[in-house]
Formats: sequence, structure tokens, C-alpha cells
Amino acid sequence: MKDLYTIGEAPPLGHVPARMYAQVIRQARFGEPTTSFQQEVIETPEIGADDALVYVMAAGVNYNNVWAGLGSPVDVIGARQKQGEPWDHHIGGSDASGIVWRVGDNVTNVKVGDEVVVHCGSWDIHAPEVLSGEDPMFSPSFKIWGYETTWGSFAQFTKVQAHQCLPKARHLSWEAAAAPTLVGSTAYRMLFGWAPHSVRENDVVLVWGGAGGLGSMAIQLAANVGAKPVAVISNDNKIDFCKRLGAVGCINRKAFDHWGRLPNWEDTEATGKFTAGARAFGKAIWDVLGERRNPRIVFEHPGQDTVPTSQFVCDTGGMIVICAGTTGYNADVDLRYLWMRQKRLQGSHFANDTQASAFNNLVLDGKIDPCLSRTFRFDQTGDCHQLMYENRHPDGNMAILVGAPREGMTTIE
Repeated sequence: MKDLYTIGEAPPLGHVPARMYAQVIRQARFGEPTTSFQQEVIETPEIGADDALVYVMAAGVNYNNVWAGLGSPVDVIGARQKQGEPWDHHIGGSDASGIVWRVGDNVTNVKVGDEVVVHCGSWDIHAPEVLSGEDPMFSPSFKIWGYETTWGSFAQFTKVQAHQCLPKARHLSWEAAAAPTLVGSTAYRMLFGWAPHSVRENDVVLVWGGAGGLGSMAIQLAANVGAKPVAVISNDNKIDFCKRLGAVGCINRKAFDHWGRLPNWEDTEATGKFTAGARAFGKAIWDVLGERRNPRIVFEHPGQDTVPTSQFVCDTGGMIVICAGTTGYNADVDLRYLWMRQKRLQGSHFANDTQASAFNNLVLDGKIDPCLSRTFRFDQTGDCHQLMYENRHPDGNMAILVGAPREGMTTIE
């Protein structure tokens, strides 16, 4: 028995070494990912009665830990210290596949040796609002594990709440299994969590960023129920990828130039220019469909640059559902279209246990392609996030090998 094992060297099942390797972010090196992520040896976390310790085989990659490394828009380390946490570091990673290595005294849903994936929803399971049956996503205790918590998946071991553990699909590699849970569960809640606007057969669904991690999951989820997803992309070389996933067609957003915030409604000339651009974009949707139908659901996450157009093209009585603001947070809405056409603008954030499990069941049944496009070594964690920071990452999802073997993987140049 050793106190520290090298990356890829598994301890005997159940033996927890005192120390582990991790990709660590510290306040003193906040900045671009190649600077902020550094490999360190750190103490292995201890678990509580409701927790599980997971030996990480692979970790999925999401933009939230680009933000963590930048220290912006939130200093996640400082925020936790203000809440009384003693740790002066951050270990990112909000997706994982791995093996349950130790469980707390109260844990019954998993046991040592189980192969699992981990969803990133963390909350106080004993909070009164959670115990009363309220959606835990609305609990003040809710946090995104691996971003708002200290211990994430970019380490040999990670501490999770046991309810976060879901069965790993046996037909998937460790890295493929690690890739889709955050984006897939987020997309599931967006598309099926806001009744009566659950996606139905034959619904038109406009999917922004169709070739990205979120978009690739949204296309498949909509197509699985017989809806008609239309993907918005930035390059025509993404068309085949989106169609393979189930998109009925694609629209290249670079063919339009009206993006951004709405002009003042009293500026007739500027408003007319925006309206002409939005109408042209709406016609492009009709051209893809071969019929004059507007989206009942608009799957949003760019935010500032696109929300004005999304609410313009959304069908009467339809919903724009949004989970991020990657182009900015100050999104404008023309209230005339919102109230007179009775459209819904709905915020959505990750997923609860039921929704995450429903998405994972689709993965288990082979109905979801994880869209793993590239796999990286553990020592390339910063380089991988740098590609994402510079918007040079590939379509679909990425993963980082931790404990899993490296044979056949694709590394960066």
C-alpha cells in the first residue's frame, strides 16, 4: 500500500491513499487555462456520511472551468472562503466516469466497485425544501459540483454526493461515458422540464450552437421524440455532423449581420434593419423545413447576440428556453411580441436527479451518441481548456483521461 500513486496506476480497490495528483487552480495564477491549471500533489478528500469517493477514470470538459481558471466572472475560491470553507484551491471538472472507491455510512444507492458516471447537481439533501419535495434546483443550497465546489473530476479521486452517481453505460469507453452528462442533462431539462412546453412529435425546435456540446445533445433529444430540430451553426462544414445527429437542416449564422442588442424602438431606421435581418433568418427556417412554420421551442444559450432574434422567430405561444449567455448577459426583448404573441422566456439551469437519470437512461439504451470528438492526457488539461477559451475546440464534447488507459487516444498537436 502506498500513500501516492502515479496517474493511471490504480490502488487496490477500496484503498484510499493519503495524497493524489490533481489539476489545481489557485488565485495567484488566475488567467488563461495554460497558466491557471497546474498539476499538484494534494491531500485526498475525506467524505461524509452521504458522500461517495470516486476513483476518476475520465473527466468531461465544460466551459465553466475556463471561467474558474480566469477567476471571472466569479472568483470561485474566494466565494467559497466567504462561506467559511478553508480550502485555498479549486479542482475543476463537472463530468466524470469512474469507480466507487468508498461510501459514507448512509449511502445505499451505490457500493464500492460500482462503475458510475457523475452528474454535477449538488445540494443539501436534508434541507427542508428538498425533503418536502420541492425541486432541489430551486434550493438555496444548490451548487454545480466541480465549479462551485472544491472537489471536481480533474483529479485521481473526487468527492461527490452519492445521489450524483448514475450507472455507467457498459457499451461506452470511460472517456465517452464521461463526456455528455452535464450538457445532456441540461438539455433534457430545457426541452422536457417546462410543461406545457415539453418537446412533442413534429415540433419545430431551433437549436443554437447545434454542433457544440449542448446543441449536439439537444438535436438528439428532440429527434428522439420525432420533433424537427433546426441547427444554427457557424460553418457549413458542420452540416453533416448535425444532420447525422437528427437535424432536419442547418442555418449558417454568418450569412446574417443583424446580431446584437435591439436598437432603441424610437430609432426607426435601426429597428427596420434589425427586423429585416430577423425576418430573413425566419425565412431561412422555413426554407430548411420546406413549410412556413416557426419554432415552438427555441433552445438558447448565446444570449445577448441572439435572444432578440430568438423571440422574434419563436412561434405564437412558444417558448425560448435559455441556460447561458456566452455572448453576454444583457439580452433585449421586444415586449410587444412577448405579450401579444404570448411567448414564454424561460430560464433553465442543469437538472435534478430525475432529469439527469432520464437522460442517462437514454445513454444506457444507446439512444444518445456522446459525441466525443477528442480525448486528452491528464497533463493536457490546461491545453484542452485553452482550445475552448480560444473557441478552437472541435465539435461535440471533449474528455480527459485520468485513471483510464491511454491506448488509442487522440492528443493535441
